[in-house]
Amino acid sequence: MILGRVIGTVWATRKDENLVGAKFLIVRQINLDYSDTKNFVIAVDSVGAGVGEVVLVATGSSARQTTFTKNKPIDAVIMAIVDKLDIVIKEEKLETAKN
Repeated sequence: MILGRVIGTVWATRKDENLVGAKFLIVRQINLDYSDTKNFVIAVDSVGAGVGEVVLVATGSSARQTTFTKNKPIDAVIMAIVDKLDIVIKEEKLETAKN
């Protein structure tokens, strides 16, 4: 899954008939401290997310496991709106523990 922030909307009046009614959002991937990365994804919104909200995005075959996306040509889906991150161990300590 990808942690990201919704930064915009994609408007597509013509699309595959299986995607009629789908809302496409632009999601910028973020770090655990909420800082932006350069990566982004276009994802179908299955939870009613809005611009500025922090979300979880499933990609690949996992993106086709929600009720709305099942058997549809979708590679990324917003499947949760994040209320809070509760990080117990800081990233610096995790990197030290790996070495």
